[in-house]
Amino acid sequence: MTDATQLSLLEPQAPKHAASTTHARLLLFNTQHASPGRAYRQAEWISTQESADFAVLTEVSSGPGGSALVEALGEYGYSSVIAPESPGDYYTVLASRSAELHPVDSGVSCLPHRAPAASVTIGGQPIVLLGLYVPSRGPRERRNEDKRDFQNAVAAVLPDLSALFPETPVIVAGDLNVIEPNHMPPHSVFGQWEYAFYKSFAAAGFTDAYRHLHPDTVDHSWFGRSGNGFRFDHIFTTTAHAPQITACAYEHAPRAAALTDHAAMTLTLTIEGGSHGIE
Repeated sequence: MTDATQLSLLEPQAPKHAASTTHARLLLFNTQHASPGRAYRQAEWISTQESADFAVLTEVSSGPGGSALVEALGEYGYSSVIAPESPGDYYTVLASRSAELHPVDSGVSCLPHRAPAASVTIGGQPIVLLGLYVPSRGPRERRNEDKRDFQNAVAAVLPDLSALFPETPVIVAGDLNVIEPNHMPPHSVFGQWEYAFYKSFAAAGFTDAYRHLHPDTVDHSWFGRSGNGFRFDHIFTTTAHAPQITACAYEHAPRAAALTDHAAMTLTLTIEGGSHGIE
């Protein structure tokens, strides 16, 4: 019996934590193309996190591991899951404990399975969520091609997202495979075109949630073989709603437990007037 088959025999569980009606609580998690067994353990860990009313999962395998992850999320109380069809490539998954996710066209034309978007309502407040998994630099024969094309496609739609939903918080979360300018430690491998992608968020009306709360803190979400750290995983909110950010942090427990090679990332965003339950 395979791990995936075993997952299908499990009875769905109620969520381990009640979803908030006053805050958007998000967990960003890179799955590192997990096998079915590790995907199950990842879903179990995610379900225990109070901050994970919504989850954005990146680097999801297009094979059995990805299918197992989606199934396991359902078994662990994530009743609404968006998992785009992928043509043999990694993809991004959105999941919600309670509130129904309604698919939204992100407008990202390049590798759209890496950029699913959804609308959701918390306490009467609509929110738009965009998950991203930017390609790595790729093999020698296609060095940087997919990464450049995807970054350009995302940068092109960011101004539309902030303009189309002027009264609605928009949250963009993902593994961007780029670091911020003035990153510590510096990494000379990154080009100006990669830093320009990071800067495109601010230009389009988005705020780096982590830097908003921690302007001078050095933390990383991935570490190379040399031990040097990289802040690859990012969460942005529309700048108009940045004052509502109450928490944003990296969580290293899943990396330490070998569930993944990335730290998880959390966001808590206050919902103004949120008190009517999750719809």
